[in-house]
Amino acid sequence: MVARDRRREPRAGEKRGSETGPSPVDRARSGSKHHLLVDATGIPLAFTLTGGNRHDVTQLLPLLDRVPAVAGLPGRPRRRPDQLIADRGYDYDKYRRLLRARGIEPVIAQRGSEHGSGLGSVRWVVERTFAHLHQFKRLHVRYERRAEMHEAMLAIGCCLLCYRRLKLIPQ
Repeated sequence: MVARDRRREPRAGEKRGSETGPSPVDRARSGSKHHLLVDATGIPLAFTLTGGNRHDVTQLLPLLDRVPAVAGLPGRPRRRPDQLIADRGYDYDKYRRLLRARGIEPVIAQRGSEHGSGLGSVRWVVERTFAHLHQFKRLHVRYERRAEMHEAMLAIGCCLLCYRRLKLIPQ
């Protein structure tokens, strides 16, 4: 018999997982970002996971593409919202044009304008959903090295938010 150390030390470069990057606001510590697209009541419609150094606007179109079809009325199922409300980080003419080409009206705060544009009265819905998601410790602090595992935890968190919301609705 040979005595061994029970703990396995991580090799160099193994501590960080995929879909991580240096955060521009947290002294370049590696981390991940959750990107959410929610409806008017805060129910998550689509989500993505990226490194902490990726800009938010790069995930705008992939999020819109991930929205599932909405069943209900006869005819072709609806796949896009009427309008998209976003903060200053999404204020680029290119993305405004791409949204209009998809038939979506962009309601985005202008960069360089004073705060108090009025979008805060509807943007809080997204921030509330982030707060509810980050109450799950596995989403608030990333323990998983593999991005697929963390994305699965994010999907479970979104499912739990939807379940809790539907449970409150009287039948």
